[in-house]
Amino acid sequence: MKKIYYLLSAAVLLSLSTISSVEAQECSKSSKSCCEIKASSSDAIAQTKYGKVGGFVEKGVQIFKGIPYAKAERFMPPVAPQSWEGIRSSRAYGPTAPQGKRMGWYSDENAFAFNWNDGFSDEDCLRVNVWTPATSDSKKRPVMVWLHGGGYSAGSGQELPSYDGTNLAKKGDVVVVTLNHRLNVLGFLDLSAYGEKYAKSGNAGLLDLVAALEWVRDNISNFGGDPSNVTIFGQSGGGGKVSTLLATPSAKGLFHKAIVQSGSMLRTMEQRDSRLIGKAIMAELGLKDSEVDKLQTLPYEQLLAAGEEAVKKARVEAEKSGGTSSFIFGWAPIVDGNVIPVQPFDPVAPAQSKDIPMMIGSTLHEFTMSTYVPQLRNATMEQAKAFLTQRYGDKTDEYINIFKKIYPNFAPKDLFDTDFTFRPGCVAQADVKVAQGGAPVYMYIFSWESPVLDGMFRSTHCMEIPFTMNNVELHRTMTGGGAAAQALADKMSSAWINFARTGNPNAEGLPKWNPYTSKSGDTMFFDNECEVKHNHDKELIKFVMQFPTRGF
Repeated sequence: MKKIYYLLSAAVLLSLSTISSVEAQECSKSSKSCCEIKASSSDAIAQTKYGKVGGFVEKGVQIFKGIPYAKAERFMPPVAPQSWEGIRSSRAYGPTAPQGKRMGWYSDENAFAFNWNDGFSDEDCLRVNVWTPATSDSKKRPVMVWLHGGGYSAGSGQELPSYDGTNLAKKGDVVVVTLNHRLNVLGFLDLSAYGEKYAKSGNAGLLDLVAALEWVRDNISNFGGDPSNVTIFGQSGGGGKVSTLLATPSAKGLFHKAIVQSGSMLRTMEQRDSRLIGKAIMAELGLKDSEVDKLQTLPYEQLLAAGEEAVKKARVEAEKSGGTSSFIFGWAPIVDGNVIPVQPFDPVAPAQSKDIPMMIGSTLHEFTMSTYVPQLRNATMEQAKAFLTQRYGDKTDEYINIFKKIYPNFAPKDLFDTDFTFRPGCVAQADVKVAQGGAPVYMYIFSWESPVLDGMFRSTHCMEIPFTMNNVELHRTMTGGGAAAQALADKMSSAWINFARTGNPNAEGLPKWNPYTSKSGDTMFFDNECEVKHNHDKELIKFVMQFPTRGF
């Protein structure tokens, strides 16, 4: 399961910056200059606090890439970037955060579908990308800040074609922002036990996100955006980042709406566990406590390798002393009593975000078992039952009988493909948010199945992203790019835009979508035919929670 998570959560990432050959052919047939790019000293120029930046214009959208929002020494909190003279060219994506090798490249099918763009890495990676319809018309547009997936270990703000903000900005008259921040051992190694200098090292990557949102607050009006109407949204690890920022005091007031896609994170790392990792990495590298500063100059590859071994050993030690309490063990934000005072959504939702509307959801299949085990794609009922027995034992028949009531037309593979890793967390997060009696919550499930490669991906982890970003054509290796996909993308992207604009996602073509309550359980199903269901899987979630899924 860990391998599948690494494959897919690191998949939540990139964006194409060039015109595809198909789009180029379409443009050549058209008399319109729809695909013309304008890049000059007079096109797409914007002022920031630190100097002017020059972008380019494509499809009527002004695009700026790789703008520095902060800088940071290794393990230290971010600080303001260096100012510059003249116009800084900001037309190509900046460096991504250093990270481990992407194992997904070893699967041709996954490499084809996800179509990653891994760019180039450097520790100087704190960059934002901005898509805006205009920079100088005095309009105040809603701002949508995308936080990439990959857990807290991998990914970037440009990693998937889905992440490109052009179509969303153009359709919704909104400003779209994506960003890179420090990850893994550089972003979340807790060395706080070794002195005040490193007090915030375990949350350096989270503080990068706060710094990026501060940059948005201070600069986005010069890009046509409204700093008083900012929505943060993210998928997988990005959803976890949204969840955590809702409980981060230094992020209060920097955003006003939040969308969590397949990443509800109720709990994160406790400092007792994160300090075990800090201790283990020192031992792995043969360093004394007095030599902690040497970590700042070690080659990254050596540091990461030692860090990964340290996580493994610390996990064993943590489980011996009572077990781990977070969904992700290792590289993740830390409840340190300072940057993060308490667990984000356990036992209650963060008081500081009571008035922030939320959308919370997941895909029907997420880490689709049949995608990665081909022999399960045409499983018989007997084979499915044998597989399920490994998890549910003598309660397998009970599970199947409950499942039948909820999904009466199920295929045998649905019994193990249907997600119970993320869905229970979505419901739990929504329940504690609603219990506050504050801003509303809207719940969804994405159940549309891609036809690509004979349907092997189903509605897998990441599948909804091209729809929410109106990029099903741009990311057609995942969606197929057909008419049905585009029709659903029109509805979903409209819902996301409307939510960013007003806090209410209701949109043309969708049935009435009421806020979620624990009693009614209103949940929008996004499919070729969209519908709202009410607590449809309550009994099933109650059953599967007897067999909780271990975190990563």
